[in-house]
Amino acid sequence: MSRNIRLLATLALAAPLTPASAQLTLRDALRRADAGAYANRIARGTADAQRAQALAPLRGILPSVRAEAGYVRTTDPIGAFGTTLRQRAVTQAAFDPGRLNRPDAVGNYGAGLLLEAPIANADAWAGRRAATHAADATRASAAWTRIGTHTDVIRAWYGAVLASERAVKLESAARAAHGHVAQAQTLVRNGVATKSDALLASVRAGDIDGQLAEARGAVGIARRQLALALGAADGADVPAPTVLPSSARIRALVSDDTAALPRTPRADVVAAARGLDAARADRLRARAAYLPRVNSFARYDWNSPDRPYGGSRNWTIGVMASVPLLGTAGDLADAQATAAREASARAQAEAAAARAELEVEQTRTALAVALQRLDIAERAAAQSTEAHRIVARKYAGGLATVVELLDAQAVETGSGLALSAARYGAIVAAAERRQALGADPETLAALDDPVPAVAATPSEPASAGPLRAAPASAAPHRLPPALPTPR
Repeated sequence: MSRNIRLLATLALAAPLTPASAQLTLRDALRRADAGAYANRIARGTADAQRAQALAPLRGILPSVRAEAGYVRTTDPIGAFGTTLRQRAVTQAAFDPGRLNRPDAVGNYGAGLLLEAPIANADAWAGRRAATHAADATRASAAWTRIGTHTDVIRAWYGAVLASERAVKLESAARAAHGHVAQAQTLVRNGVATKSDALLASVRAGDIDGQLAEARGAVGIARRQLALALGAADGADVPAPTVLPSSARIRALVSDDTAALPRTPRADVVAAARGLDAARADRLRARAAYLPRVNSFARYDWNSPDRPYGGSRNWTIGVMASVPLLGTAGDLADAQATAAREASARAQAEAAAARAELEVEQTRTALAVALQRLDIAERAAAQSTEAHRIVARKYAGGLATVVELLDAQAVETGSGLALSAARYGAIVAAAERRQALGADPETLAALDDPVPAVAATPSEPASAGPLRAAPASAAPHRLPPALPTPR
């Protein structure tokens, strides 16, 4: 009695830890990955940095205005006379030779406004184009990273669901196997079965126990893998369902949404193409370093012995043209490096396009194979369930041994697990197919949307829940009326 009370208390304490309302949906997980996944955050940071870097060449294109102010005090003969002249304070006495040679210290508050206006800087314009194309490339790369993260999240999400469903099915199989062990031991004590039957039943039950232990460990690992895909520290706060969508649901969504999906420009191919554009423009920038540059400026200055921006004022305007007659070693190195980077970018663009074509063909084949495997696994699960039922009835009638019953149960267990794996494979193949075609696999989140309950179809007898245990007629407390003579 006290043991039951302790068990109930434990269950009561554990129940609030995993409320049904806390369970995420795949759509929630994808949104969480958009904001927190490590790969997405890295890609966004890289894209933002490149977008900011694209502003740097504007210094050679747009005008700039700055204010200047400073104070100077000097006894330098030229500096002292020039300061006095700037302050418009020169008198006849200032030309005294002794004063010119040994002037008193003169202080000056110098201030000014400077406008610089580039007129023709070909290298700046080419650099601006290169930086803009590079920003476009990183932005497309970030978009491709987001799509790839969605595929990874779908793979990890349903991987965690598959691990949970596998553990549940193996728990049911383990209970049934241990029931058969107890029944075989009872038959041995009653003298209607040999000891080898009980030993073989125990061996089979131990094998299922080992699979169950492995499956339980895999649940924790799968949840941590899901948490890693979402950018979380661990899987404790990532509750996922424990049952995969039905085969009919998977097949309907995949057939309508994926099999005939039209191709769209892939973001990774776009990123590679923009990278090639950036490399071409950067090579032009290096060549433009040998072209003339024309820049203008305008200054407005104040000079006062008392305060900044006081005293007399003057202005200066000018145009400066510079023509590089002989490039430096740095210019030569820059030209050669940009030519090499253009060749590399061209190869990357060609490789991205070829890889995209290959992945389109690979995913088409993989999806067709996955759907075919799903059909085969459905038939195998239905057939193994029926075979287990027939053997169980024969066993209840004394026409089959416990070893045959355990074999039938093992086949049903394996078929059920294979069906779960086939469902998972079809979902992953659909996600990879969408990504290969340049689409976002987030539409597969519709698999988790609630649907009206329908009656189970004969083609999916084992899809609605865990594998069943042995029939009541084979329970340990009921002996079959007769058994074949032990071999």
